[in-house]
Amino acid sequence: MSFSRWVSIKDMQQTKRGRWILRILLFVLLIGLATSIQLLTTSKSKTPYAAKESNDSKHATLVTTATAKAATVPVYLSALGTVTPFYTVTMKTKINGQLQKVLFVEGQMVKEGDLLAQIDSRPYEAQLMQFQGQLERDKALLENAKNDLIRDQTLYKKKFASKQMLDTQKALVKQYKGTIKSDEGQIAAIKVNLLYCQVVAPFTGQVGLRLVDPGNYVQTSDVTGLVVLNQVAPVTVVFTIPEDSVPLVVKKVQQGEKLEVDAYDRAQVNLLDKGELMTMDNQIDITTGTIKLKALFENKKTTLFPNQFVNIQLLVDTLKEAILVPTSAVQFGAKGAFVYVVDEGQKARLQYVTVGVTHQDNTVIKEGIKVGDVIIKEGTDKLTNGAEIKISSKLEDKILPDVEKKTAS
Repeated sequence: MSFSRWVSIKDMQQTKRGRWILRILLFVLLIGLATSIQLLTTSKSKTPYAAKESNDSKHATLVTTATAKAATVPVYLSALGTVTPFYTVTMKTKINGQLQKVLFVEGQMVKEGDLLAQIDSRPYEAQLMQFQGQLERDKALLENAKNDLIRDQTLYKKKFASKQMLDTQKALVKQYKGTIKSDEGQIAAIKVNLLYCQVVAPFTGQVGLRLVDPGNYVQTSDVTGLVVLNQVAPVTVVFTIPEDSVPLVVKKVQQGEKLEVDAYDRAQVNLLDKGELMTMDNQIDITTGTIKLKALFENKKTTLFPNQFVNIQLLVDTLKEAILVPTSAVQFGAKGAFVYVVDEGQKARLQYVTVGVTHQDNTVIKEGIKVGDVIIKEGTDKLTNGAEIKISSKLEDKILPDVEKKTAS
């Protein structure tokens, strides 16, 4: 093959290869152009709808409302309290001796005068017999001394006895009288010790766990005692309130009012018992700025236990015809609390208010709105003063006028 022919074939192959590359580039370019046109068309078709939706949401915000209503609202002071027995005593022995019997069951309810334990009384019975014998002997000696005194008095009148002899006999009679009184005192003391051999309940209450077993030698110096007895029906609760609330409570007490006290469990869900304020301390604790109060509970169902932690609600006032709105409707800003009121043009009007206590899920409004005003309670985060609103078809919440649950101050 000649050199010129080989060059011609080489040029033809390069020309074909270039055409294929050009075709591939044109195909890729056409696909990219078609994709761009499709995306642009889709974007343009969606833009009017989105703008319309945005405009709709801008001019009408979906909200739910509630009507401000009047109700009788109790005002409570919330506090933390501890259940304390009305009476509590650690039953200790008053004499030394062996504990023979324990006559109670742990946790048992006992009545005043019930026998709880028996201590060995035989040593004291023996001492009683001994002192009684001494008393009989001393009584006989006294009787004999009295007879001798009568004889000495007769002899002294007849000048057969001296004055010294008569005075000595009189002193001897007085001595025996004193000895008899001493014997009687010893007998009385032994009888008291015999009574102390029987440990009885000083009041009606509930006993705790046994602290000493039968057979042990108990002494008056023992610290633990035999058992702890608590009076749990009635029972008291000690709680504290801040010093700022003291004048209100004192005013009610001085007026002779019986303030109601409710005791709730730790979760503040279950009402354990109802009672009334019993008394209050005579000074404020300067370290905490609080004062202690004591409430009395009948505790007939024994739902309150000594040292139990409880939440206290002290009723200090009752608001008549108070205006209530849902608590969720009340907002707070730089100028204070405010709500959104629905005006006649279906627009949200910002209204500043003065709030009071909360009742259930509602808040008392002292100033700013009146009964019957329609308040926006949901959707307030998207509102501004004068914004157009659309009220949801959801039913309005009802604010019941009946008061059944606690109110926090």
